[in-house]
Amino acid sequence: MKESYVTVNGYEVKLTNLDKLIWPEGLAKAHLVKYYSDIAPYILPHLYNRPVVMKRYPDGIEGEQFYQKDCPDYAPTWIKRHPVEHSEKVVNYIVCNDVQTLVWLANSGCIEMHPWLSRIENVECPDIAVIDLDPAAGSTFRDVLTIALLVKEALAQFNLQSYPKTSGATGLHIFVPIKPVYSYKTVTKAMQYVAELIVNINPGMATVERKVAQRQGKVYLDYLQNGRGKTMAFQYSLRPLPGAPVSTPLYWDEIEALNIEPGAFSIHNIFSRIKEIGDIYHGVLTNKQTLDALLKLI
Repeated sequence: MKESYVTVNGYEVKLTNLDKLIWPEGLAKAHLVKYYSDIAPYILPHLYNRPVVMKRYPDGIEGEQFYQKDCPDYAPTWIKRHPVEHSEKVVNYIVCNDVQTLVWLANSGCIEMHPWLSRIENVECPDIAVIDLDPAAGSTFRDVLTIALLVKEALAQFNLQSYPKTSGATGLHIFVPIKPVYSYKTVTKAMQYVAELIVNINPGMATVERKVAQRQGKVYLDYLQNGRGKTMAFQYSLRPLPGAPVSTPLYWDEIEALNIEPGAFSIHNIFSRIKEIGDIYHGVLTNKQTLDALLKLI
């Protein structure tokens, strides 16, 4: 195993097999590590104080992949851990608050960053609600964009501002920053109400059907992503797909134009976009809203 060391913020981080291919088109682990080192100023505020699930691809996107919740014993002592109680045991999650931890995760084969929707200071109460739009077979990304606009309008009726981003795969994520005062169950019920509202408005294009076979030709509104311990690829996370796409915040104007593609942004062009417009997801960090108007109807 080829090893080297890099000093990040005064901490020594071991790097291994940097020439190993992660994406078959020629992107190696060195590119993965460099990406997260460079994107750190933008992704770290969003990851701050959130338990992170490691989704590891030690042999690249075409190899075996697995989730790892517990911080491994061999991890450096300077990596922050936080214990969270689950039904069967206590899990010591990694908390990624600094560049050195981000680089260590990337070197461990973590292509995606999968944090909780809550922070460790109030881990039982999320500060983000989400609706995940996933096109089923026979549905198009244009359908996803159309449904996203309906979700935006529905949320606005309850005085909720929402923030869209590409999933980096085939769909869209719509984030709603909220005050961390509601339980995961309450947030899930609130997003279920919104999702079912959209299905009632456009039953021919939208569905909340859990059985994949029954979603044919429709966009699935996944409100169950608000469950306790559920995670998804966060903003600025790379995805384990050809071309190294990035889950990228969007302007609503870009969605209204109905001409953006799901893989529009990748490791190759995300930095030119950020250089031009900055972090347009900054509102997710600051605009903490209330679900009270919505909860009155449930």
